[in-house]
This record gives sequence, structure tokens and C-alpha cells, in this order.
Amino acid sequence: MDKVKFTPSALMGRRGCLHIAEILMCALTFGVSYIWSHPFHTYWIYCMVIWALCPLLTLVITIIEMLLIHKLILSFCMDWDDFTTGMAMMSSICTFSCTVMFANFYICRRCVWGWCVTILSAVCCILYCVETVRDKCDLTRSSTYVSALPGLVKILEAFVGCIILISLIGYVGKPALLWCIVAYAVPLPLTLLLIITNIMTKLRQCLTCGIDCFAVVFLIISVVLYASAALLWPIYSFRGNPRPKDCPGDSCIWSIQFVVTIMTYINLGLYTIDLIFTCCGICGFRRS
Repeated sequence: MDKVKFTPSALMGRRGCLHIAEILMCALTFGVSYIWSHPFHTYWIYCMVIWALCPLLTLVITIIEMLLIHKLILSFCMDWDDFTTGMAMMSSICTFSCTVMFANFYICRRCVWGWCVTILSAVCCILYCVETVRDKCDLTRSSTYVSALPGLVKILEAFVGCIILISLIGYVGKPALLWCIVAYAVPLPLTLLLIITNIMTKLRQCLTCGIDCFAVVFLIISVVLYASAALLWPIYSFRGNPRPKDCPGDSCIWSIQFVVTIMTYINLGLYTIDLIFTCCGICGFRRS
């Protein structure tokens, strides 16, 4: 087994320079957004968390690759190439969502800082997209789960689920909407558990129970839960509640409830596709 040692080439190469650019741009975006304002709006907090976690994850990956620790990780628990490509893909999706959110909720004609943060966030997204495309085009890198279609669908399911949970509003005193919150909350941790289990190849091999059978049962439950939410949420959110004439994007409850509705249908579609592909064993999905 190779000994752990410092390799500056991992930092000075194209991949290392790209990582440094990602870290600096995310840190700059975080700093500018924090200095500009502290609205403590749910979407602002979400963006700040993403701009903090993505560069932190990139920094950890860079340090691990500099010290060649990833060779030990590859030997013991996971496919490092697949994991890092998947993380770059996830960071691309998250920074893109931050760009869209900031552009929608915090930009106006005279909001110079809002424009600056949105542009910086877009640059972060572009950098992570460049890394994702480079990794996917590199034929020497393996693509086993996270960076393949099954893992991408799982990441999208978890991502959309997070967007739904941070957007929940106007449910107090409405039992049907409280059931929808349960329907949104239950699949998310199980989706994350499946992602982690499939990333940790050694852990998957040690499991005596059939993880694929569990995945099918979980997907059936998720489809049923999201189908119920797709029916109940729009009915009890919009019945007798037309869109107000004055509905600013950052404070209009109706528009945020509409976002939850759209995301509900998107995740219902993702879980349904995941279930069908898993049962049929196509496009790299494991058949139970």
C-alpha cells in the first residue's frame, strides 16, 4: 500500500487550480452576501449554508488528494473518483439553486449588492460545472454510483426534498398540510441513507440484508407519500386563496406555496422514474 505523503502537484495542476478558484469564489460570495445584508430569510440562510459547505467540502477533498489519503480511502471504503465527481455535480446543482434564488428574491433595479452576489454565485456554479464536465469526460476516472445516473437521480431527490422543506409555509392549523410535511420529511433521510450506503462499497458488502429490496420498498413508500402530498398540498394551499395582486417574491406566501407545489410534482416524477428503472433494472439501476 502506498505511504501517505505530500504531493504539491495535486495543488498546482489544473484540478488543484480549479479547486482553489472554487474555494475563493464561494468564500467571496459568502462574504459579500454577509456584508450586504442579514435578512435571515429562509432562502438567504440556505444560500449562505451552501456557499460555506461547498468550498469546505472542496477544501477537504483537495487536502486529501494532496496527502494521497484518497488511495487509502479507495482501498478501504469507497470509489474516490466516483465520490469526488458526484460531489462536484452536487455542488453545481446547489450553487445553481442559490443563483436562481438570489436572482428571484433579492435582485431589484437599484440593488447593486444583490446583482453582485448573484453574479458571483453564477461564477461559482460555472466553476463547479466545469469540474463536473472535466471529470465526466476523463475516461480514466471511474463512475460507479454517485456520478452515474442512479446516483444523480438520488442526489436530485434529496436536493428537491431539501428545497421543499425550507420552503414550507402557511401550514399552521391545517391537518392536511401537516400530513404533507410528514410526506416530505420521511423520504429525505432514507434517500441520504441509500446514497451513503451505495458510496461506502465495503459497508454495502457487509450488509447481510438485501439493500436492493429495501430500496424498492422505500421507493414505493416514497411514491405513495409524494402522491398524497401532490394531491393535498395544492388543494388546501390554494383553495379560496387566489394569487394576491401585490405579491413580492421575497415575502409572498402564495408564491412560496406555489414553489412547494411544483417541487412536489418534480420529486414525485423523480421517485416514480427511480422506482420504474429500479424494478426494470435499466440504465444502470440495480434490479431487485
